[in-house]
Amino acid sequence: MNSPPAKRARSSKSPTPAPTRAPAAERESTPAPAVIPAAARESTPAPATTAVARESTPVPATPAAAREATPAPAATPAATRERTPAPATPAAARGRTPAPATPAAETNAPLPGSHWAEQGLPEEEDNDADSTLGSDVESSTASIGSSILRYRTMNGRTYHSDSITDSEYWGPNDDKQNELLDIFHHAMTILLDGRLYDAPLPKKMENAIDLGTGTGLWAIDFADAFPNCNVIGTDISPIQPSWVPPNIRFEIDDYNKEWTYKPDFFDFIHVRWLSGTVKDWFAFYKEAYRCCKPGGYIEHMDTHGTIHSDDGSIDEKVHALGQWGPIWHEAGRRIGQLLVPAVMMENAMKEAGFVNIVVKDYKVPISPWSKDKKMNDVGLYFYAVMNQDLDGVLQFMFGKVMGWTTEEIGIYIKHLKKEMKDMSIHGYFIFRKVYGQKPVDA
Repeated sequence: MNSPPAKRARSSKSPTPAPTRAPAAERESTPAPAVIPAAARESTPAPATTAVARESTPVPATPAAAREATPAPAATPAATRERTPAPATPAAARGRTPAPATPAAETNAPLPGSHWAEQGLPEEEDNDADSTLGSDVESSTASIGSSILRYRTMNGRTYHSDSITDSEYWGPNDDKQNELLDIFHHAMTILLDGRLYDAPLPKKMENAIDLGTGTGLWAIDFADAFPNCNVIGTDISPIQPSWVPPNIRFEIDDYNKEWTYKPDFFDFIHVRWLSGTVKDWFAFYKEAYRCCKPGGYIEHMDTHGTIHSDDGSIDEKVHALGQWGPIWHEAGRRIGQLLVPAVMMENAMKEAGFVNIVVKDYKVPISPWSKDKKMNDVGLYFYAVMNQDLDGVLQFMFGKVMGWTTEEIGIYIKHLKKEMKDMSIHGYFIFRKVYGQKPVDA
């Protein structure tokens, strides 16, 4: 993308610097094998896993002698809710503690695109106003390019092939959108205090997969952290870098089709931000269960889609931010898909057969309004995510599905951007992380 000229960032808004990574040409790495369609490759058979007998009451867990489990780092307490019973140990035995209550999914009908055309373009904000810190936010996000985007430029505009998937993906996959994915990865890195996962993974693993890997940054970082584990990243577009750790490969594959991996193959299956890309989440989890090793884990992090505020600073019928969730929910209803999977992740995992399920909710500010340093930084980077490619993100769902005109979409985006610059509006997304284990004796 053509980044705006860098401005002098104010010291009070300096973001947490992105982790330093040498340019691809300078990294001592092995070139990644050519990206190959999944159907053309043969998966290495998974070694036989000895089933471990379990007691009738406790949920099976891998014995310490067989697996040196690394305890998951501390994180937001898991939520305790009444859900459909699963073949797992009761919550009390798992030591789950209450998490912040999750607001209910948006159900009200959204305002039509004509509403925003009638509103017209918003007035230009007064940057001297106490409640609006637009210029400060812009100057801070302008400096992000030098720290995180410099070495992550993709080569040219690319689009997924219809020969790979018969699904319509709502987002572009050109440079502008790819940079959005890179910034999102860094925002999540700050949010999770540098953790790549929360599941209690063993120190030694053979195979792991990142489904919908995008630009591949999470998979690359995970391969660096587990150099003896074979890591696969799948996507419908070949947008990943070519110089990567020697233990990773990228494959062109569509997880909406039948998975070609052998049963009981992966020690870890990672899923993050696949909103609007999966036709049938219950079928998706069942395939994950089939391909997961007994004792292995799946971890999924995704959003509820609705933008919330705890202080009432977002009014659904007044603010463009308040309409974000209702519009996406309605678009999903029209195409027959659950675009925001967070509400069903736990139950779908249980139905597939996973046990020892843990649920954690994280608040993600949409701008740097928080007085907490860490959350302010998360908000700054997520502000950059939201503003990186709103046109590309909204054109398909708002235009093709909801029937909005280009003018209506453009005016709505103007209102969104103005509201995100207003630091008196305290909006946030909820990202839910759910992980579970395949029973050892499965």
